[in-house]
Amino acid sequence: MAEISALRQALVDKVKADGHIRSPRIERAFREVPRDLFLPGVAVEEVYRDRYIITKTVAGEAVSSSSQPQIMAVMLEQLGLEPGHRVLEIGAGTGYNAALIAHIVGETGDVTTVDIDQDIVDEARTHLAAAGFDRVRVICRDGGFGYSEAAPYDRIILTVGAGDVAPAWREQLKRGGRLVLPLMVGGAQKSVAFEPGDRHLVSVSVKECLFIPLRGAFAPAVTRLPLGPASGLSLWVRDPGQVNTEAAYALLTGPPRDTPAAVRLTPPEVYGGLIPWMALHEPGVFCWFEAEGPSADGSAVPYLFALAGKYCSSAGLFEEHGACFLMRPPCDASPAEQAANPPAFDLFVRGFGDDEALVRRLLDEVQAWNAAGRPGTEGLRIRAYPTDVDYHAAAGEIVVPNRWTCLVLDWSGDAPPA
Repeated sequence: MAEISALRQALVDKVKADGHIRSPRIERAFREVPRDLFLPGVAVEEVYRDRYIITKTVAGEAVSSSSQPQIMAVMLEQLGLEPGHRVLEIGAGTGYNAALIAHIVGETGDVTTVDIDQDIVDEARTHLAAAGFDRVRVICRDGGFGYSEAAPYDRIILTVGAGDVAPAWREQLKRGGRLVLPLMVGGAQKSVAFEPGDRHLVSVSVKECLFIPLRGAFAPAVTRLPLGPASGLSLWVRDPGQVNTEAAYALLTGPPRDTPAAVRLTPPEVYGGLIPWMALHEPGVFCWFEAEGPSADGSAVPYLFALAGKYCSSAGLFEEHGACFLMRPPCDASPAEQAANPPAFDLFVRGFGDDEALVRRLLDEVQAWNAAGRPGTEGLRIRAYPTDVDYHAAAGEIVVPNRWTCLVLDWSGDAPPA
């Protein structure tokens, strides 16, 4: 027990030293709630590393996990919990995050956590009881509907990636409340803390994040298309009907050509800034490319983000006769060796097929983003209006129409109107 406690304290020390834990109440919760009780069967050395742990897969895809403690702390700070708060969590997972929330809001608070799978709910309920948090309400339900039976809520938090703000989340939030969710903005997720305005939601905090997508009726409108006979290659696209997977496989396993983009940047700038810019300006052809297993280390794979021997991914543009993706400098090294490079790198674009114009479009978007000052997560403000509001964008704003809301993005740095 002393060894486990020491591991837990060391993890909290690291997350705090890295600047992700700032509030005494959040620090106390992490120090006192044992994560190992929510991950039985996992070695305690793994439990108390600052990493996510997959807890359920379906057909080879991860559908549930225990989130990385670092991003849990970031989102709890964004949430701004107080003793006595009534809280709804969407994405129960192991129950660990709900236990942290219950610890922070105390005995006078009220916590409900929901998940779409009964087995996940049953396990979370068991874990919470073992840790002394059986007062947490654990419900099996599609999280897109919220949980009206215990509404309204002071705080609502999602621990799954959402493509839009579902109506129930707005309706079940108190005036003066706060909603925190991993929201797809362009081609990347942002952890956004929203507060209600007159007819819309206004962001008060935006951070980087990456979560397993929400499932069910409110799942993000992005489809994974496996390519080839057990090749490990796949595309993530918005409109799968426009992709011939056999032709796409032939295209992406054909000879590549690499072009320097004449920009030097860091991985956070790529994920937090350039990729959303690409997706927002080229929504009809934007896609993610992914390789798993042996394909991850193939020489033609456009390596941008990778874990050697496990996966490799990049973002780019895809059309019928061509595709192109962002990548680090081409070389003979494996992703494992390239990962040891300094954080900043010279960006390249890898093209496939005969569509030179598509490669030029991607290079032009890179230069446009660079010329605009490399807008990213820092300084980003987001407003979410109901779709029945006829919003007219001002100069410097980007409007993103979704199913239930219209997102308005700007990087002015000024507080948006409430």
